[in-house]
Amino acid sequence: MTAWTSGYVADIGYTYGYYPELNPLHAQMAFAHQGLAFPQIRTACELGFGQGLSANLHACASAVAWWGTDFNPSQAGFAREFAAASGSGAQLFDASFAEFCARDDLPLFDTIGLHGIWSWISDQNRAVIVDFVRRKLAVGGILYISYNTFPGWAAFSPMRHLMVEHAEVLGAEGRGIVSRIDGAIEFAEKLLATQPLFGRANPQVGERLRKMKEHSRHYLAHEYFNRDWDPMHLSTLATWLEPAKLQFACSATMLDLIDPINLSDEQQTFLAEIPDPMFRQSVRDFMVNQQFRRDYWVKGLRKLSPLEQGEALRKQRLILVSHRSDIQLKVNGALGEARLNDDAYLPVLDLLADHVPRTLGELEEALRAGSRPSLGFSQLLQVVLVLHGAGHLMAVQRTGDAAGARTTAARANAWLLNHARGRGEVSYLASPLTGGGISVGRFQQLFLLARMQGAEEPRHWAREAWTILARQGQRLMKEGKALENPEDNLKELEALADTFAQRLLPILEALEVSSRGHA
Repeated sequence: MTAWTSGYVADIGYTYGYYPELNPLHAQMAFAHQGLAFPQIRTACELGFGQGLSANLHACASAVAWWGTDFNPSQAGFAREFAAASGSGAQLFDASFAEFCARDDLPLFDTIGLHGIWSWISDQNRAVIVDFVRRKLAVGGILYISYNTFPGWAAFSPMRHLMVEHAEVLGAEGRGIVSRIDGAIEFAEKLLATQPLFGRANPQVGERLRKMKEHSRHYLAHEYFNRDWDPMHLSTLATWLEPAKLQFACSATMLDLIDPINLSDEQQTFLAEIPDPMFRQSVRDFMVNQQFRRDYWVKGLRKLSPLEQGEALRKQRLILVSHRSDIQLKVNGALGEARLNDDAYLPVLDLLADHVPRTLGELEEALRAGSRPSLGFSQLLQVVLVLHGAGHLMAVQRTGDAAGARTTAARANAWLLNHARGRGEVSYLASPLTGGGISVGRFQQLFLLARMQGAEEPRHWAREAWTILARQGQRLMKEGKALENPEDNLKELEALADTFAQRLLPILEALEVSSRGHA
């Protein structure tokens, strides 16, 4: 590895992920639920933005001014090209943390985010980031940070160390990181097959290894094979952040805020008896065997009064982003799969099935006026948080902000749809309603591109998509097998286009992701 990488994997690109926890609207919903004052977000910064999807999608789909850096010039190059195409004005750089954080032209930020960075950098870089947050996060501002944590990594951490050592010591030079990763996994499997006492004492290690094999090697390279890799207890992170005057606010994972799907009655009672909120979180990590935390911290935590909290919650605007018939009334928490109550969830889903944004207050009034027994507000709030956490609901920004973002979001989507002609790694588009990204697969993007270029019917979208794919020698997969016959490929695309037209397209239109016109 060269010195500029600081021990971080740089010979394989990071995945093109989108992280909704960086969206200020997501944070606002979590803060309202916890009864915490939320600042007005005008400026934002993402440190270590990877390919820059989150920063770009949030910049082009909202009124927030985004800044950020990523040390990898190829990733920063993609991010900057995206920003230029959208015209969002996002300021994205390829500087190291030390270089970026020392700039004298940076504004005060209302929110700073780090996703998948903290556990994979050196103590020196952590110190640079904490000093940056101390100086550049506004009073009342929010820090989003995600990181590997204990006790969830306690069992597998020694095996990870051994695998990285294998990749460095026995991995053949010149084979590349992917080959070294495959070799390390194969070595670990052979080791466990000898029934070592470590494996018998930690039987979950074998299962973790099996799950590793299912992941993209790009993901594994960045997740497991960096020089620096330090899971951290919540209390240790709090010590790190203390010089920046930060206080823990809440989890950024909505389902973590719902105790009944994560904790038994006995566990909830036990936690309720712990007066210190930070220590309570640490104990909770043991109850759920927490492996990865996504958290919000705030510089100057302020509690809302019950009246203020109720008003803040009732103003939250939400939209259903899943097709009504696709939603299964179950969700996975730390306790396993939980079945959701029909009487509570179905009336809410029925009200939102038209994909028109509504506030929590409007839902409350509509349920009260309905023929079914009305939900109490606390029950409604839990229903909404569970649906939000399961990915079926998203927060909607103010009408004026959404209107102001339409042009840049449309430019961004046109650029992404054109990008999808040759590559399929970006599976998100921008929504000016939600102020961020919406998941849309490559075939669906090609259908949207054909529609934007004037194709009227689903069969025409399919034909245009097949023309693009066939020109590159690409084929569809069905039931694990490639479709070699052109007619079979076109037939499968037509079926996908019909489904898209009936189920996803109306939602994308409601989210203002899809529009007709010219690419």
